[in-house]
Amino acid sequence: MAMNHLDERLDEKEEKLRARMEKLDSLEKEIKAREKAMKARENAKKQVLLRLPQGLWEDISQWAGDDFRSINGQIEYLLTEAVRNRKKGKG
Repeated sequence: MAMNHLDERLDEKEEKLRARMEKLDSLEKEIKAREKAMKARENAKKQVLLRLPQGLWEDISQWAGDDFRSINGQIEYLLTEAVRNRKKGKG
C-alpha cells in the first residue's frame, strides 16, 4: 500500500515536471520567434533615391574601390559613421 502511494506521488511529480518542460519549450520557442523578428527588423533596409553631383559620385566611387566596397556600401558606411559620431557628440 505504501509503495502504491509512493508510485502515485512519483507519477504526480513526473506529470508536473512534464508540464514545466512543455511550458519551458513553449517559452523557448516564443523567445526564438521574437529574436528572429528583431533580427529581421535590424536587417531590413529602406530604399532611398539619392541624387549626387557627378564629381561627388566619382569621388565616392574611387573611395569605395579603395575600401573594397560597392558605392552603395560606401555611402551606407559613411552615413553610419556620421550618425555614430553625431551620437557621440562629435558632430
